[in-house]
Amino acid sequence: MIAQTIQLALAPVFVLVAIGNIMNLLSTRLGRIVDRSRQLQERHVETKGPEHDEVVREMRAIARRIHLITRAIFLLVLSGLAIGTTVAVLFLDEVAGFKLPLVAAGFFLVALALMMVALLLFLAETRVAAAQLRIPRGYLELEREL
Repeated sequence: MIAQTIQLALAPVFVLVAIGNIMNLLSTRLGRIVDRSRQLQERHVETKGPEHDEVVREMRAIARRIHLITRAIFLLVLSGLAIGTTVAVLFLDEVAGFKLPLVAAGFFLVALALMMVALLLFLAETRVAAAQLRIPRGYLELEREL
């Protein structure tokens, strides 16, 4: 019987591994964004006019990206906790004889929902990042045939 519970708990554990990998990716992105933010803060006091406005625009986008990523990480942590609770409930169901399959299913569904919202926030962050990196049309020299 305990072997079946271990097998049943494998699916949530694989989701937990995925959550960990996503969190690793997001924390790496967050670190790079913070580094860029520090560079811009130094440039902020050194610039004037249009160049200063460009620094401020980029800082605003970076602030938005930091907000999105930190919220996504928060939701992924909650999702991981819900996965851990799912596994614990599965074992309580088996070992202690409690009848909690619906509770385990509920925690698992909550974990998946939290992960999906976190992934949507990640998508939003990548869209902000992509908009920041758009190359001005003038640099593309589209009127020229190459």
